[in-house]
Amino acid sequence: MTRPVVDLTDPDRFVRQEHHAMLAWLRENDPVHWHETGQDGGFWALTGYEEISQVYLDHTGFSSESGPMLGGSFRSEKDPSAGLMMVATDLPRHRMIRQQLHWAFSQDMLRRVAEQVTRLVTTALERALADGGCDFATDVATELPAGAVMAITGVSYRDAHDLIGMTRRMIGFRDPHFTDPAEDERLVLAMTQADIFEFFAEVLRARRKNPGPDLISRLLKAEMNGRAWTEDEILYNCMNIAVGGNETSSYTACSGLEALIGHPGQYAELRQTPGLLDSAVNEILRWSSTNLYVRRGALRDVEIGGRMIRSGDVVTLWNASANRDAKQFTDPETFDLARTPNRHLSYGAGLHRCIGAMLAQTELSVLFRAIAGLPVTAALSGPVQRLRSNFINGTISLPVTFHGRNGTGDRPE
Repeated sequence: MTRPVVDLTDPDRFVRQEHHAMLAWLRENDPVHWHETGQDGGFWALTGYEEISQVYLDHTGFSSESGPMLGGSFRSEKDPSAGLMMVATDLPRHRMIRQQLHWAFSQDMLRRVAEQVTRLVTTALERALADGGCDFATDVATELPAGAVMAITGVSYRDAHDLIGMTRRMIGFRDPHFTDPAEDERLVLAMTQADIFEFFAEVLRARRKNPGPDLISRLLKAEMNGRAWTEDEILYNCMNIAVGGNETSSYTACSGLEALIGHPGQYAELRQTPGLLDSAVNEILRWSSTNLYVRRGALRDVEIGGRMIRSGDVVTLWNASANRDAKQFTDPETFDLARTPNRHLSYGAGLHRCIGAMLAQTELSVLFRAIAGLPVTAALSGPVQRLRSNFINGTISLPVTFHGRNGTGDRPE
């Protein structure tokens, strides 16, 4: 394989989907790669399944308190949310926060989410069928996080979509579709985070007066080490759940449908074999790898793959590469809905494995069960527009049309 130009910090390379070639070359030739940046030195990029898993499972050697993504600095400085937000917290505090948030992902809550998402997805697909097509990214996929937000926080449909718009701008702060390129990226990011905090602060004020069966009401009663949660702790963790859930499920939904359209044999198999749904969702998660990487900070000198990572170094774990590692997956470049086993790292691994994994499985299962059950199939009707980001593999426009029962292009009856 010819060595491509490797720049994992350039979001435009991800828009053009060039990251597949970059990551494949690194995985095969330099799985523990020092990525020079010219700013604060650089960072380690781990691309092999084994090497990434080693870091995920080493909770004493690597810290999450520098935040989940690369920012303006590549030093292992603490994120402002360190110790407050679950995703940016280490043991033992991480476990205490996780225990309090776990209620939001209980079996009862998953049932409520499934019911709400089913209602929204059914309505959205019926509308799309009546119109003969839609922009799946904005008209259908966003109904997954909307249903989850409504069930978990008790907010209205309109408020849920307002929140999705905010989290979309936060993750897409480098994309001209969401922000003005003339604005300072860091300022845009800070202002959007402030908007999300204010959204939840308003909900918090309302729940203090009228508590309900929702996560925020529950956190108002929660304690850690015998003391009540502070408002900052509640707000940071509400943002954690909202950003993590809103962006990954809807973007994975888009990647999944695009993959089905691009693999008509697999699409047909899913429609004909209802029992394939569970493995299909996992293959869509592996294939999509929506959360491209996560960041860690080394707490001590650690040797990985024959390279010495020093205390204080920044390390990035490229899930998108691990999920295509031929040492772990047979024919990894084949989209196979019946793939088993399928131990993908789309949710991470170990202590920091995504707390919302079952929530995402529930949302995606509802959607793709509905899509498989339609009397028509989807086809692309225009160019796909990618999110300008090296952190989230997102699709912000996916125009589709629907073909009739016999694939004739007829509008559904």
